[in-house]
Amino acid sequence: MRSCGVLLPVSSLPSEYGIGCFDEAAYAFVDKLKAAGQKYWQVLPFGHTSYGDSPYQSFSTFAGNPYFVSLKEFVKAGYITKADCKKADMEGHPEYVDYERVYNGRYAVLKKAFLNSNIEEDKDYQKFVSDNAAWLTDYALFMAVKDANDGKSFIEWDDDIKLRRPKTVKAYLEKYKEEVEFYSFIQYEFFKQWDALKAYANENGIEIIGDIPIYVAYDSADVWTNPDLFKLDKNLQPIKVAGCPPDAFSEDGQLWGNPLYKWDYHKKTGYKWWKDRIAACNKMYDMVRIDHFRGFDEYYAIPFGDDTARNGKWEKGPGIDLFNELNKEFGEMNIIAEDLGFLTETVRQLLKDTAYPGMKVLQFAFFEDSDSEYLPYNYTENSVVYTGTHDNDTVAGWYSELDKPSKKFTKEYLMLADDSNICDAMIAAAMGSVSKYCIIPAQDYLGIGSTARVNTPSTVGNNWKWRLSPKAFDKRLLKKMAKMAKLYGRFNNVEEAEDEKKAETKKSRINHV
Repeated sequence: MRSCGVLLPVSSLPSEYGIGCFDEAAYAFVDKLKAAGQKYWQVLPFGHTSYGDSPYQSFSTFAGNPYFVSLKEFVKAGYITKADCKKADMEGHPEYVDYERVYNGRYAVLKKAFLNSNIEEDKDYQKFVSDNAAWLTDYALFMAVKDANDGKSFIEWDDDIKLRRPKTVKAYLEKYKEEVEFYSFIQYEFFKQWDALKAYANENGIEIIGDIPIYVAYDSADVWTNPDLFKLDKNLQPIKVAGCPPDAFSEDGQLWGNPLYKWDYHKKTGYKWWKDRIAACNKMYDMVRIDHFRGFDEYYAIPFGDDTARNGKWEKGPGIDLFNELNKEFGEMNIIAEDLGFLTETVRQLLKDTAYPGMKVLQFAFFEDSDSEYLPYNYTENSVVYTGTHDNDTVAGWYSELDKPSKKFTKEYLMLADDSNICDAMIAAAMGSVSKYCIIPAQDYLGIGSTARVNTPSTVGNNWKWRLSPKAFDKRLLKKMAKMAKLYGRFNNVEEAEDEKKAETKKSRINHV
């Protein structure tokens, strides 16, 4: 069934206190998606972000971002007051996240809520800690020790705790008991609030598309707790790190710096860590986008310590073996493969073998005399079309920077007389394509320029900041979106879908009898 949705990071919601979170702004956005006939809300990774605030570099692949916990829920519970939130002074510019201000203010309020919660006596909390014991305590201890070391990377800690010697771990759990409890409390609240929001979305016919970064951050609980999973030396320093080779866009390539997986070891364990990771994602999302899918076929390995990606080499990944094991564990999985960039025949074969839908990005299609695979007439049904992604400029920003020949081709292809309707025309081209799924960034529906760009790859300091105006997605725009969804056969009629579901259930029961 053809469907459509909107890409909007949770951090971009117009919540109070400086950053988007799981409060009424999130519930209101679900309502707007439903009114607009959308089926999907695509979000960015939910991980506890580290330095640089990128959701693709987090302190844990299992833990949620403390920023997304709604402080208003703590006010309702009586843990804190509105005055506490106001005093913390977290509000910056209404259209951008001021991460320094949010960090300095929010953690103080979170800590006060924890101290007033008496959470250790809560049976639901105790069950959460028990159910998530495989990762929660290690993550919470990692964060507690990091705080005690002024935020330094675990590689700079004393050897006894850096190397996780059992007596030291036990002693530190006792020494930092309150801090470990604090971080566990935040995770409990994160997942309690997210589960409620996701349930509300699902009840209203909206499904959530999540995002898995292929790699984890080096300075993370994942690496500290499970060093055997990564290519590290005896001192836990990376041997090689991840990135991309030089190309037309970057003569030095991209040096990401993430540690690389020791795939032969993963295979010996039956890919247990990956199974745990996918299981966690299956609980959090209805569908998952896997970032940098090419890395499972071949990955670019750069010698640790190099200043550029020039000296890297391609090495063989796990290929279909990993996905066969995941299929045995989970059956058919709702996965989107991020297959952008230069693709070899072996990557294309892996995508074909998994049968996952790949991604099509319209902005990649339009340059002079193009016959790009990203032009709609080259799509297959088993794909997800985007006007752009979180790594692209907005359509309005992108189009303003196009050279004249490319603009001419774009207007001819889209049958545009002038430049005034470029966003609507691009959205229509995506919606009208044969792709089964169509996801449009919120900024493109709003027609906003480059000031609303979420991320510019290979840059730091000005990314992941854009926020939605509280007045955005008004009734007029929602009607327009709904009309377009109907026009191109993508409208999500929730009531009709519920009737069909009930009919199928009734038919199944009759057949069973």
